[in-house]
Amino acid sequence: MAGSMLSVAGLSKRFGGLKAIDNLSFEVAPGTVHAVIGPNGAGKTTLLNLLTGIYRPDQGRIMLAGHDVTGQPTHRWAAAGLGRTFQNLQIFFNMSALENVMAGRHLRERCELLPSLLRTPSQARAEAACRAQAGALMQRVGLGAYLGARADSMPYGALKRLEIARALALEPQVLLLDEPAAGLNHTEAREIDALIRELAHGGMTVVLVEHNMRLVMEVSDRVLVLDRGARLAEGTPAEVARDERVIEAYLGAAESAEPADA
Repeated sequence: MAGSMLSVAGLSKRFGGLKAIDNLSFEVAPGTVHAVIGPNGAGKTTLLNLLTGIYRPDQGRIMLAGHDVTGQPTHRWAAAGLGRTFQNLQIFFNMSALENVMAGRHLRERCELLPSLLRTPSQARAEAACRAQAGALMQRVGLGAYLGARADSMPYGALKRLEIARALALEPQVLLLDEPAAGLNHTEAREIDALIRELAHGGMTVVLVEHNMRLVMEVSDRVLVLDRGARLAEGTPAEVARDERVIEAYLGAAESAEPADA
């Protein structure tokens, strides 16, 4: 796909005798929401860890905005323009909500030791600007009411959005969301739905791993279905929902058990 923001070609990863990702290829267009779904054990988490440098692939190539980032360490992925949230919250609970978001700007801020120690006017201005930017991001994700809150006093649904705000503080070109609606009630999931739509409309490229099929089908431009580490199907939400292989191997079984949580 010409001009893809994220491109994966022939990606494979083994753990002993288990092939967690099997010769996987796909591309993500700029400014779109590209969902990755599949049953437990399909390889979704392994894929995200490969896309963020936590794991190194055994073979294959990953391109981010035209740059080969295969096998690069995690901090280089972040510097290249990739932000991520986690299924299990990675929040600094001993800090304020605002400080959590400010921490996400560490790769975008110049921090020199001597001015920091001396608290020079230039350092004070830089910190004030960082604080203002973090506050604006909290407002953007709907957390204006928590600007003065400690993270450990916030409800779970707000913490999910706080983690998104911190990922956005990196100014990423691609945002990976790992089950952002997990554990949320219907209203909170709708708020995440609206936030993802707003980010995509603003030009953000989003890769979404999610079990909430209503959210996936409503917010995604394309859906990639994994099965045992390989691509089972890929297409628009409507195309995937009609795919007999998906219905047989994934959606049908999930609907018979629990319609809202495939």
